[in-house]
Amino acid sequence: MSDVTDAPARVAANEDSRTSLQGSHIWYELMSPDPDGSKAFYEAVVPGWIIGEPIGGGQDYRMIGRSDGGNAGGVLRLTEEMREHGAHPIWMGYVGVDDVDATAAEIEAKGGKTLMPAFDIPQGRIAMIADPQGNPLYVMKPIPPEGEEDRASDVFSPTELQRVGWNELMTPDPMAARAFYGELFGWASDHFMPMGELGEYRFFSLGATTIGAVFRPQDEGFEGKKYQGWRYYIRVPSISDATEAVKANGGAVTMGPHEVPTGDHIIVGRDPQGAEFSLVGKA
Repeated sequence: MSDVTDAPARVAANEDSRTSLQGSHIWYELMSPDPDGSKAFYEAVVPGWIIGEPIGGGQDYRMIGRSDGGNAGGVLRLTEEMREHGAHPIWMGYVGVDDVDATAAEIEAKGGKTLMPAFDIPQGRIAMIADPQGNPLYVMKPIPPEGEEDRASDVFSPTELQRVGWNELMTPDPMAARAFYGELFGWASDHFMPMGELGEYRFFSLGATTIGAVFRPQDEGFEGKKYQGWRYYIRVPSISDATEAVKANGGAVTMGPHEVPTGDHIIVGRDPQGAEFSLVGKA
């Protein structure tokens, strides 16, 4: 899997002024075999994004810049060696924790796995884990940049453009996932949306903020395969414009556009490098 020795980090804090990192989304990362191709595609699809040049340090890691000067995440080149170890094009989320080693041990005790043991990088301590259903994500305790010790990560926002606005988990056992993430990260909510034959769409909240949801996948998805895993919905100003940009730049729309109860519209697609992506925005 990835080394991410040059992945950036920001101290994360939840909107309800929680002092604990545990459970906050602090970074998103695209693993791509062709970062130049990913740059061309996502800059066309997400207005305002600018994917920079490799930042050095022995691997091809690039920052995803926003038009306001902030960062939306990073792009890591997926090498053949990574592929040989099972990696594939994918969007990954980073969840902040107060203690990486203790969190990884708790994950294993609850039936999950450590895919990449905890290690230190200049920006903090990190591990890649999988939940008991096999869904991967990173856990990280970041070291804040000097002089920015109180700065919060803003890569996730329910409302702001150019950021991830929704974290959605599709898994064959939603009830087990709710218990796992609730105990581990404090993601708790009694709210749900009935979806008829599709079951229940159960929401995740961290403090006062609704951050996403979990449900059981029903459709066969891309190439007849039932999708399982995390989807991170990037907010764009126009789903109609984004849909056309996806098609015009070598991507494929595999679901949508669909309207959701908030009045937003969503699409799910496949980028030219093979990673699934998700977008949310106004029609």
